[in-house]
Amino acid sequence: MIRVDALYRYPVKGFTPESRDRLVVQADGRVQGDRTLAFAFADVDSPDDAVWPKSRGLALMGVPSLARVALTYDDEARRVHLHADGFDVDASIDDPAGRLELAEAVTAFLRTTPDARLLDQEGILPFAFVGDGRTSRFQDRPRGYVSLHGAASVDDVDAAVPAPVDDRRFRSNIVLSGTAPWAELEWSGNVRIGDVVFAIEKPIERCAAITANPDTGERDARLLRVLTSQFGQATPTLGILLLPVDGGGTIRVGDEVAVIRA
Repeated sequence: MIRVDALYRYPVKGFTPESRDRLVVQADGRVQGDRTLAFAFADVDSPDDAVWPKSRGLALMGVPSLARVALTYDDEARRVHLHADGFDVDASIDDPAGRLELAEAVTAFLRTTPDARLLDQEGILPFAFVGDGRTSRFQDRPRGYVSLHGAASVDDVDAAVPAPVDDRRFRSNIVLSGTAPWAELEWSGNVRIGDVVFAIEKPIERCAAITANPDTGERDARLLRVLTSQFGQATPTLGILLLPVDGGGTIRVGDEVAVIRA
């Protein structure tokens, strides 16, 4: 039987996930509380634009050291807590001074990492900590989407490389158990997760973010090449994108999953 094994949201774009017992999928196809905040580069003229490519701010693809920063976001208190070796900051996003404190802490941390060279490029500093903490809007794609992969697919990749590979590398919202490796890439039509029906939109083509170790922030596995060479893919792919069919709803760890063929 296929079930939801784990659920994640990413309150701040490019930073570590929060494991959740349940996720609320909005009617617009985004996860409530997911990517509601971001660290924008200084040269971004309109940080509130609807489309937010990775090139506009801090993201794991270009700054793998971010994986070393643990992050939690308290929706009710509206506070972000950042922790890594050398710093520990907890600040309110409703206070401009708190946002500045968070941006300065991240900047100081990155100065101590191999990614420090980024900070010396024109238009990068100072970071602006943007977003209202409520609106899910800093996804890579205009439609947002809910992302899903099967744990067995990740296990297959892990067995193919010496570096440790787990679900965190692929930054999906939903991780499933009970599927055969790569089975989700063959799905079409709709999929029911608990009481929510999703349209299966397309596979996820992966970027360099998956090469970063989620504990150390080091690029320790050439997974883009592994996916194309060892698994015969035309483009490096793992997981699928979904959109709710009728208004969204709540999904939970342990929910049963069923593919509804077109």
